[in-house]
Amino acid sequence: MRRPTGADYRSLVRLALPLAAVQVGLMAMGLVDAAMVGRLSADALGAVAVAGVWFFAVSTVGMGCVYALDPVIAQAHGAGDEPAIALGIQRGLLIAALVTVPTMVGLLPVELVLRFTGQATPLVPLAGDYMTWVLPGIFPYFAFLVLRQTLQALGQVRPILAVIVVANVLNAGLNWVLIYGHWGAPALGVRGSAIATTVSRWAMFVGLALLTWRALERFLRPLRPEVFRWEPLKRMLAIGLPIGLQILFEYGVFGAVGLLLGRAGSASIAGHQIALNYAAITFMVPLGVGAAAAVLVGRAIGAGDADGARRMAAASVVIGAAFMLVAASVFLAVPTPLASLYTTDATVVAIAASLIPIAGAFQVFDGSQAVAMGVLRGAGDTRVPVLINVFGYYGVGLPVGLWLGYEVGLGARGFWWGLVTGLAVVAVVLIWRIRHRLGRQAGRLEIDRAVG
Repeated sequence: MRRPTGADYRSLVRLALPLAAVQVGLMAMGLVDAAMVGRLSADALGAVAVAGVWFFAVSTVGMGCVYALDPVIAQAHGAGDEPAIALGIQRGLLIAALVTVPTMVGLLPVELVLRFTGQATPLVPLAGDYMTWVLPGIFPYFAFLVLRQTLQALGQVRPILAVIVVANVLNAGLNWVLIYGHWGAPALGVRGSAIATTVSRWAMFVGLALLTWRALERFLRPLRPEVFRWEPLKRMLAIGLPIGLQILFEYGVFGAVGLLLGRAGSASIAGHQIALNYAAITFMVPLGVGAAAAVLVGRAIGAGDADGARRMAAASVVIGAAFMLVAASVFLAVPTPLASLYTTDATVVAIAASLIPIAGAFQVFDGSQAVAMGVLRGAGDTRVPVLINVFGYYGVGLPVGLWLGYEVGLGARGFWWGLVTGLAVVAVVLIWRIRHRLGRQAGRLEIDRAVG
């Protein structure tokens, strides 16, 4: 790869920092929901938690379909092709509507799934009620993602950040009113939290649309009849579906490790969750860098600047890995104090403190693979990466974790070293894939054979 310039690093950081902040803001909404519902009862907290797990698992494929806009819009923007941008965003909204229906159908049997997996009986009806009231927020959630992906591809990130801040305030306020029954409202408990989430998602979509209408109107009006052509839609879905599967498979391996650790007792799963929470927080930065890389690599390819795409890919990997090395150093230096911030239970602290340093090694590879995925997404390369993902996690990481955890007797640490191994394989192979993909002339994606 070509050596990045100072300008490459600066443009990447300018875009990546607000995108990372947006990711933190989206994550914060879920944390606030959990914190406020948790004051009701352990059952209420557990119901929202398991419903959230099922929501994410089912919605990832729809999210991936929308993320196809990253390379489509970024490459069109780099080429100065406004008709292709218009078709991209209009098709994105159509795809958001189309994936809403199967997503809602997939979410409905949450109670059946929870009973089948042996969840505590009091949680099940609460989780079902929560999901019922979250369903009306599915379409605005996907539509917000369409606008977000479009705007970040066009380099207009401030409106997204502003909307996320307002949505967090609105969500917290509605939770306070609807969960506990303040200001004359009925105390709806878990249902109140779900309603707050749904209203906040509609506010995110409508607010972002209104805030950016002047910038986006020329792409949204008039409605182009080509939007409904099946062949271009199929090409976009062929880009997006693998992204959704990649997210689902990655999420699945962490869920599998959590389930396996749950068999060892509540202290093991609690320690695992503490270490995972710290990893999730720091992971927002390389996730932002990966999103920025998708945009900037896509723009360079659209502009026919193969050398610029290679430089931006290299800068992205360097920045993502460098940040995670700093995070890893903190995890290695003070694992016990970090664990103690969550609990005073000595057993849980000891388990978490043994896992947090492993999370340090985990961080470097996890950040690198997230950035590499973003680079390849910007190039429109999504099918091979999902195969790499499956091989690394399920062909290497999970078997190694099972062997170290059970056969060698390392327990929770063994499973985490398995995750590290899987992530290392994925990161190394993805970086090789970048060198292969961008080492030759990378062409722009063809969604419409002729756009105009």
